[in-house]
Amino acid sequence: MALTTLLCTFSLAVLSYGQPETLENHNSSDLLCTCHQIAVALSGASQVFFPPASEYLLDIEHAAPSSTEASACSVEPGSAEDVSEILRILGSTRTPFAVKGGGHATNPGFSSTTGVQISMSRFNETKVNSMSETVEVGAGLTWDQVYATLEPIRVNVVGGRIPGVGVAGLTLGGGYSFLTSQYGLAVDNVAGYELVLPNGTITNVTSKDCDLWFGLRGGLNNFGIVTKFILKSYPQSETWGGLRFYAENQLDAIKGALVDFQQKNDTKAEVIVLLSYSSGQLSIGVIYFYDAPTPSRVFDGFLDVPATEGNVSTRSFSDLVQSLGSLVGNNGLRIFYHGIAVTQYSPAVFDAFVNQIKVWGARLWALDKNVTLGATLEPFDKGLFSHGSDSAYPPDRSYAVFPTDISLLWSNASLDEMMAFALRNISDTIHEAALTDGQNVRHAAVYMNYALFGTPLEDMYGGNVERLRKIRVAIDPDDVMGLAGGWKF
Repeated sequence: MALTTLLCTFSLAVLSYGQPETLENHNSSDLLCTCHQIAVALSGASQVFFPPASEYLLDIEHAAPSSTEASACSVEPGSAEDVSEILRILGSTRTPFAVKGGGHATNPGFSSTTGVQISMSRFNETKVNSMSETVEVGAGLTWDQVYATLEPIRVNVVGGRIPGVGVAGLTLGGGYSFLTSQYGLAVDNVAGYELVLPNGTITNVTSKDCDLWFGLRGGLNNFGIVTKFILKSYPQSETWGGLRFYAENQLDAIKGALVDFQQKNDTKAEVIVLLSYSSGQLSIGVIYFYDAPTPSRVFDGFLDVPATEGNVSTRSFSDLVQSLGSLVGNNGLRIFYHGIAVTQYSPAVFDAFVNQIKVWGARLWALDKNVTLGATLEPFDKGLFSHGSDSAYPPDRSYAVFPTDISLLWSNASLDEMMAFALRNISDTIHEAALTDGQNVRHAAVYMNYALFGTPLEDMYGGNVERLRKIRVAIDPDDVMGLAGGWKF
């Protein structure tokens, strides 16, 4: 204990990466002591930062202020060995922490903390192995960064659909993609992981490691910190796609096109129908993707509907993802998501979505004029779960469910509880509408990367919960990863 105190005192005197202002700005002197223990233990590949350093501010920044927290310090490990040291110190001191990849999580405390913020930003390499047809991807990258690197090589991987989404969070949570109907989820396209176990051991996990392989594929951060992903790669030509917007009087035409689209069998084609209420009116958008330079006629029902504006064209995959950047900006607003699982977007279920978006949109907009309430309707090929083997998510691969996202943006922090209540109410109402429609959704798994905090584990992982808890106990008997936020087994 005396040595620990000496190290903390010494570090406070000499550390120059951004000096803490006063102890009152942080949770406690114990947290600061842990920060300085970490700083002394790390190699030159890594650094610890304190407020108000610009690096610290970037490390704690998230997609929304509602999921950004002021940590005691931030640490940027630059090697798996340093991640190992960090986990050993955090575990021995029982210090709360969080691991941030891209920072896209909107649940408070899931990848943010008032303890020690770990930013994986230095794990930022993308390496192509043409012999094994795989790509090694660092856990601190975003998918748009990966796509930009792969574009000149004309290969691709199964990953996120909009700029800013982190590789780690999406892949560890399942991962839906524009390529999912062809190749499955992101978890179905992982060939290996470099993982730092909760006890600090560095290991490579492959399909030979039965329990860890199962748990990492959808089990998020329960089993340690992943530093690298080895992903299967596929040839990538130019694509066709983009975003088009429609007037509200085209709602029935878009509904008909969506119903018709789900009857067609073309795994290269994807659409996402966007319903959004803001400033007292409903807006409609459709994201188009086709994995070839020229689309098939699968989109005819949509393209026959007159659009008010759009940017659909033949372009690279990377450019297509970047073109959707307008959907990412939130102008500093607070954000919550919640997920709904359906097996099809029937006319009745589509109407239920529209009704809920309108009713709740108007109700919440009356409380906060910055409110935007939206839904993303995401139909995939019915065989989307047939591309992989048993995994933490999805808990049932015998039938397809579509991972619809409901999103809420607002400015007034005092309305946080109301916004969470609204999202749960919308989800419950549409779930009942799907049941009434005859859909097999009573136990359909909610996609955990969309799920709002407080969602029961069984709603996301179904019958896998018991096995995942046993794996967690075996891998992490001291519950080190329980010090971090997120869905916990």
